[in-house]
Amino acid sequence: MQDKMLRVAVIEGGYSKEKDISVKSAQGVFENLDLSKYLPTRVYIDDVEWTAYDADGRYPINKNDFSFIHKDNIKITFDVAFILVHGTPGEDGKLQGYFDMIGIPYTTSSAVVTTLAFHKFYVKQFIRSLNLANVAEAVLVKRGETVNDDEVLMKIGLPCFVKPTDGGSSYGVTKVKEKTQLQEAISLAFKHGSQVMIESFVGGREITNGVYRKADKQIKVLPITEIITDNEFFDYEAKYEGKVDEVTPADLDDKMTMKIKTLTQRIYDALGMRGVVRIDYIINDVNNEPHLIEINNVPGQSAPSSIIPQMARCEQISLHELYGDLIQASLNP
Repeated sequence: MQDKMLRVAVIEGGYSKEKDISVKSAQGVFENLDLSKYLPTRVYIDDVEWTAYDADGRYPINKNDFSFIHKDNIKITFDVAFILVHGTPGEDGKLQGYFDMIGIPYTTSSAVVTTLAFHKFYVKQFIRSLNLANVAEAVLVKRGETVNDDEVLMKIGLPCFVKPTDGGSSYGVTKVKEKTQLQEAISLAFKHGSQVMIESFVGGREITNGVYRKADKQIKVLPITEIITDNEFFDYEAKYEGKVDEVTPADLDDKMTMKIKTLTQRIYDALGMRGVVRIDYIINDVNNEPHLIEINNVPGQSAPSSIIPQMARCEQISLHELYGDLIQASLNP
């Protein structure tokens, strides 16, 4: 039984181009918290300042203890941080490390796990080392390195994808079809990330699966969504400008559904993840096997349009219940 109302910081913004998407996610969570249990305050962060705000005004955050002074000269502190910052510093471990230092629980995986899962290349190598999932061949390029197009394409083949290893929302991602496009694609990716991954193309059906840890520590795997778009891939335009059909539950047979849900649970458990996560796959049209594409540490929560709210609705889980579970689970990691 909860003894008191918990004050929840609903954290939005960030230091990347995904900050506007983050604000929409925060709005979705803020509007769907159970106000009989939680006292939410929205906190916007960017690389200039961190600010709490409500209908009465805006208040600078004291980063020493993540508090603020309200207009009535009352100091407000938080019991829980509900992290909805997409990209840095919300998905790459930085914000998690900060909250670890000041002792405030948060609704995502730990600093170490988010750092690993956010790096598209390293997390796939880790998953491969555990023989958990199929992953495409890939090459990591660090800033300043010279890329030999012939050597890379000998290993990766065409078409291929070039993407930042530490970006989201498909910013800086290019599907390369010809050798002459490779260097330009690498340059674009470096505008959106510190390292670049060149990855073999895997053709097939694109699906995604949500998963989270409930307040009782049990792992709950949500229904699977299929992503159908006429675009070359699930890019920013498809994700946020409506040029996509998201089918929940995906039209898969029982065997494939069970295979993907089991794989999702195994990955989540093996990484020691917490909070709600979305794992993306391609069902290869050559061998009909799921291939891991990426792991989303802080998936979008723009209700009702984002994929996680769609999955919850399909499972008849209210957003009150989902977000309440995430908060309660964060208090007892």
